[in-house]
Amino acid sequence: MFCVIYRSTYRDQTYLYVEKKDDFSRVPEALMKRFGRPQYALMIPLDGSKKLANADLTKVKAALKEQGYYLQVPPPAESLLKMHLGNDNND
Repeated sequence: MFCVIYRSTYRDQTYLYVEKKDDFSRVPEALMKRFGRPQYALMIPLDGSKKLANADLTKVKAALKEQGYYLQVPPPAESLLKMHLGNDNND
């Protein structure tokens, strides 16, 4: 099984995984509007031979099978206040 990964033109570090190149037929229209025009990034096998950068292989495969796409969003930003308070405890 392969998947094709596209980069969002609207949101930094946001990627859309689909089963076939340029086939967004199973992706909701509302999501496509918020994602922007997909920019091809790469095609990758989902057989475990290549590691996905910031996505869980099992979750990607399940999402592709069940809904026809997987959306990868950037991790939440670390709270500066939380980081600061955490450092005070170590002094």
